[in-house]
Amino acid sequence: MAAAAVSLVLAGGAAACAGPQDGTEKNGAEPGAAGAPRKGGTLTVLNAEPQNDFDPARLYTSGGGNVPSLVFRTLTTRNRENGAEGTKVVPDLATDTGRPNADATEWTYTLKDGLKYEDGTPITSADIKYGIERSFAAELSGGAPYLRDWLVGGEKYQGPYKDKKGLDSIVTPDEKTIVFKLRKPEGEFPFVATQTQFAPVPKAKDTGAKYEEHPVSSGPYKVVKNENDGERLVLERNPHWSEATDAERKAYPDTIDVRSGLDSAVINQRLSTSSGADSAAVTTDTNLGPAELAQITGNKELASRVGTGHFGYTNYLAFNPKVKPFDNPKVRQAISYAVNRTSVVNAAGGSALAEAATTFLPEQKSFGFTPYDHFPAGKTGDPAKAKELLKEAGFANGLTITLTHSTAQNRQTSPEVATAVQQALAAAGITVKLEGLENNAFNERRWDAKNTPGFFLSRWGADWPSGGPFLAPIFDGRQIVTNGSNYNHAQLNDPAVNKEIDEINKLTDLDAAALRWGALDKKIGEQALDVPLFHPVYKRLVGKSVKNVVISDWTGVLDISQVAVK
Repeated sequence: MAAAAVSLVLAGGAAACAGPQDGTEKNGAEPGAAGAPRKGGTLTVLNAEPQNDFDPARLYTSGGGNVPSLVFRTLTTRNRENGAEGTKVVPDLATDTGRPNADATEWTYTLKDGLKYEDGTPITSADIKYGIERSFAAELSGGAPYLRDWLVGGEKYQGPYKDKKGLDSIVTPDEKTIVFKLRKPEGEFPFVATQTQFAPVPKAKDTGAKYEEHPVSSGPYKVVKNENDGERLVLERNPHWSEATDAERKAYPDTIDVRSGLDSAVINQRLSTSSGADSAAVTTDTNLGPAELAQITGNKELASRVGTGHFGYTNYLAFNPKVKPFDNPKVRQAISYAVNRTSVVNAAGGSALAEAATTFLPEQKSFGFTPYDHFPAGKTGDPAKAKELLKEAGFANGLTITLTHSTAQNRQTSPEVATAVQQALAAAGITVKLEGLENNAFNERRWDAKNTPGFFLSRWGADWPSGGPFLAPIFDGRQIVTNGSNYNHAQLNDPAVNKEIDEINKLTDLDAAALRWGALDKKIGEQALDVPLFHPVYKRLVGKSVKNVVISDWTGVLDISQVAVK
């Protein structure tokens, strides 16, 4: 997932952008109120970003999203458990996670019995086929791009409004069976089937671009109010949803009231005070900052209401080897040795909000995390080793370079982090000039293959918990885009790397695939095409009456489908 999509994904409840290995505080106590969760009450959601898109075709989510997954069920979904258990994909509308053919180029799903929409009509395989097909329509763009690339004929299909024939690569032989025909092996197709594009849409109820105003629910809640383009969403129970068909969503509250467009400081203050309706409130997109965490320290009651989460996400320094002097591996290695990760972590908010990284893949088993540190500089950098390498590279008297960063105060690609890098490199004789760009301009520049800076701050979050969506967009040479958003910052096009990506994608044994992704990460890391800096940590408050806080390593944030307020 591109970093540009991170805020959307998290506001929607995904993936997909970091938190605890076990979803609990270090003392082992789950955040939130004590006592067994019970059905009833109203859960209030206080968010900064409005849910502008509430059409399953347009949502870019992982695992089905957070608020969206209350309304849209998909063929598969994420396991709603704390920590590492939550990185597994499990059945949702389907009876299993999918049945591949011998080479994983065809996947078959069977729907469960008794599935119904909010109006009581049955959900069929044709509805899922139609829901996917409409995500190809230009007017409903915005969702994950995988199916356009993976499905046979997907690259040319324009959606059902222009091509009523539909996609031949999605076959529905009966009302409960759906078959996907892929143009290449994809062992991780069950993860893609968690995206909201796989939510069923009844063709007769499709109103095109207006569908988001009242999408037809297949989940435990239905939309009864959508005001100001998603700024206020009110969800109430879908009477035709059945617990018997849905092992994942608890659906404790009677009503979900989502209020967005709020200032982050106001959200945290309201959750902290927890008065009135705010006692039964959560946020799905607002973290605690360093100042707020400092205020919580020493307050046991508040600290007990802080949930900690890790999501697969890495902040790093990116090199474009097509720009001098970064074409010289020794220069890249010197910078790798010079970086002071302690100062970078402090700039990112401190150790409570950032964990130092030396690998590109996040430190989670599901990604295939394999420890390595090819350029060991300790916690504070090794300027002597950096100077030695610079001398070997022909820069005995040092050099001057430019670091491009965002001016957004996000503690990730922001001026504070850039300044920490600048100061560390100065100790190694490297003068760093800082080039700050407004966030949109910064994103356009770093993803522009023809104009990518030689040296810049960047970040990447995975669309699902695996090494595939982490490494392939960044290092697969066939994914270099010259006229659009290019995420392969180094423009690496190594046949051996490309071949290994293809070989891993054939595997349906995800544990075996994870080991291969980890080995590939370690191998690519030898080239010093980037400098991993840190993995962010999410710290979020919940209201004092909130129970059953679940934080998986898939999303890194509270799973709204598990929350109770009574």
